Amino acid sequence: MQNHTKIAVIGGTGKSGKYLVQGLLSQGFLIKMLVRNVETLTAPDPLIEVIQGDARHFETIHSLIRGCGAVISTLGQPKGETPIFSHATTNVIRSVQEYGIRRYILIAGVNVDDVSDKKSSKTAFATEWMKTNYPQTTADRQRELEILQASDLDWTMIRLPLIELTAEKSKIKASLYDCPGDKISAASLADFLIAQLSTNVYNKKSPFIANV
Repeated sequence: MQNHTKIAVIGGTGKSGKYLVQGLLSQGFLIKMLVRNVETLTAPDPLIEVIQGDARHFETIHSLIRGCGAVISTLGQPKGETPIFSHATTNVIRSVQEYGIRRYILIAGVNVDDVSDKKSSKTAFATEWMKTNYPQTTADRQRELEILQASDLDWTMIRLPLIELTAEKSKIKASLYDCPGDKISAASLADFLIAQLSTNVYNKKSPFIANV
């Protein structure tokens, strides 16, 4: 994908999303970013077009995606609110189909199950812990994957261990079967997300990644 392409970013003001935004800017991409609360932008970047709104509102997502070449989401679950993920992805799919956009890249946790998984005992334990302690959010993430699998988009759901909020980078390992490590740096994650804009290796797949 050309570096001057405009990328729609959801979750760009979040802890890991900020690294994604900086990575896109450093590589010459244009950004159109969804911001729920503009007060979180203490120093708005003139190179970023901001759309204020909520990912659960179709009209907001529709406006965000207009004029973009791809969508990347690092959306997090707002505390104390009903699950957001499947609703947001439904809105993205509906919008990109109208505009003819093909590429949608997003993140999730290791607790999402895919039919090809061969999870280790550690990953399986983490999955069951999330299902027990965050049943609604985990179920909604699983529903999100099912919605993606039923679509005809070139989607990639990247499943993650603990995200370390650091600019340090180290080698990334990816697996379609099990999480290959215990952590991923936010900077490494940003690089991997951006790399998916120019490869089809993980189209319609949900790889685990980690630093090794």
